[in-house]
Amino acid sequence: MDSDLESLKKRTASSEAELQKLIETFNKLKQRYDNLNNGDDISPELAELALKNSKLKYRLNILNRVSRGGKKGAIEPCPTCKGKGVQIQVHQLAPGMVQQTQCICRDCEGQKERINPKDRCKTCNGQKVIRDRKILEVHVDQGMVDGQKIVFNGEGDQEPGLKPGDIIIVLDELEHSRFKRSGNDLILREKIELVEALCGFQKVIQTLDDRDLLISSLPGTVMKHGEVKTVMGEGMPQYKNPFEKGRLIIQFLVEFPTSLPPNVIPALEECLPKRPEQMIPDNAEECILEDMDPEAESHRRDSRNAYDEDEMGSQQGSRVQCATH
Repeated sequence: MDSDLESLKKRTASSEAELQKLIETFNKLKQRYDNLNNGDDISPELAELALKNSKLKYRLNILNRVSRGGKKGAIEPCPTCKGKGVQIQVHQLAPGMVQQTQCICRDCEGQKERINPKDRCKTCNGQKVIRDRKILEVHVDQGMVDGQKIVFNGEGDQEPGLKPGDIIIVLDELEHSRFKRSGNDLILREKIELVEALCGFQKVIQTLDDRDLLISSLPGTVMKHGEVKTVMGEGMPQYKNPFEKGRLIIQFLVEFPTSLPPNVIPALEECLPKRPEQMIPDNAEECILEDMDPEAESHRRDSRNAYDEDEMGSQQGSRVQCATH
């Protein structure tokens, strides 16, 4: 019975393999945030899936509706299976014991029909399907998310007596150089200088749809390191409701100077709040602050863990077992 199934599969193996290769090729569309925001069309035609146009070209099997596999009147019920597509086989297991199995007809390969070789269509060789090219227009709507599917129902291979397959495209967002997406919100980490954090600033942020947003911090308002602000309605558009948008979430990272000239320190102390007074005990030991190298610290920690494992292993190996008599 397994050999009969393999025989049936041979007729469509080539076309299925090609379509599977096509689906794998377009299964992951490298779609940038910019295009998801604007709702631009995409083109998975190139190997790099570059965003140039909205045409998806591929090859597939379609029904041969001209000849239907052979000359008019050449198609007849299979005489071997009498148009059933299956055959009944009887196997003797032992004297007086038989087994009856049902298998696919080898002559018609389960098609229930047969075409005389001399009357078969030269184009499809009696297979009733031919290769064809098809073009689909693929459009990414505003607000679509990573992993979302675009389904083209019935646009896959066609086979006699079977429902056509689907073409399914799965979106895979590329990480943006500045923005990070969280649902419909966009997260931006913006660096500011210390003078901006203390004295106010104005900054222009270019959005994904090429607009310029002016954000300001008024003089006298101190922006703390890591402080988070939001701009309503400047995030990603909501899917199927593009006029509703999420938030633009901005985290400000204050960049401190690495050093200061000694002559400016008194002027700074005049402007800034006074240092808190610190009572220093007579027996306090003075220490030196040193820079820590994260890479060296990680190496030191790994070496320490390896040493502890060796110590544990040596202790377990040195256990003394009592002799048994």
